[in-house]
Amino acid sequence: MTNPTREPLQMPGGNDKPLLLHSCCAPCSAEPMEALLASGIQYTIFFYNPNIHPLKEYEIRKQENIRFAEKHGIPFIDADYDEDNWFERVQGLENEPERGARCTECFDMRFERTALYAHEHGFPVITSSLGISRWKNMNQINDCGLRAAGRYQGMAYWTYNWRKQGGSARMIEISKDERFYQQEYCGCIYSLRDTNRHRRASGRPAIQIGVQYYSHDNPGSGQ
Repeated sequence: MTNPTREPLQMPGGNDKPLLLHSCCAPCSAEPMEALLASGIQYTIFFYNPNIHPLKEYEIRKQENIRFAEKHGIPFIDADYDEDNWFERVQGLENEPERGARCTECFDMRFERTALYAHEHGFPVITSSLGISRWKNMNQINDCGLRAAGRYQGMAYWTYNWRKQGGSARMIEISKDERFYQQEYCGCIYSLRDTNRHRRASGRPAIQIGVQYYSHDNPGSGQ
């Protein structure tokens, strides 16, 4: 089953061009992947997320994404983890709030690497699944994507809003069908720190890595 409310997608410059889709995780990318397939768009997954910590969390998220890509026969590029460069990139921004300057640096780093790979391997269009999450700032993501693509002549960043036309609801539906791992924080160690602070203040236990999964048996999963 595909999203019955989403109209066929139209890429910048036409659907006959190959697309490089930066994926942050399986839950966020599943609906865009499904919609791209339904629209006949040829695309490749690019997984570059050195922000995700600890390593156990990173590996779980990556393997879930690989599993879904293999299920649908989608090429998957597994980029370097590169965590040392990420920590250097966000140095001094450790206490910035979510959606603040640290997130901008993080998105810039990930999109710059995506755009470089696209330039070197003949992808004229790039986009990302990051924007489907309601926890993200769409304008912040698009600004970073446009800035990265703008480094290369003829490259476009597709600013499509994956949340609309039932995208967010379908994302949760697929996640439950696939029993994807349900990450409980954005991904970086500072997000984990701040989320656990909030949970403690609310009388909730700290996040346990590798425990929570989407399920139709759990009405609260995905909320």
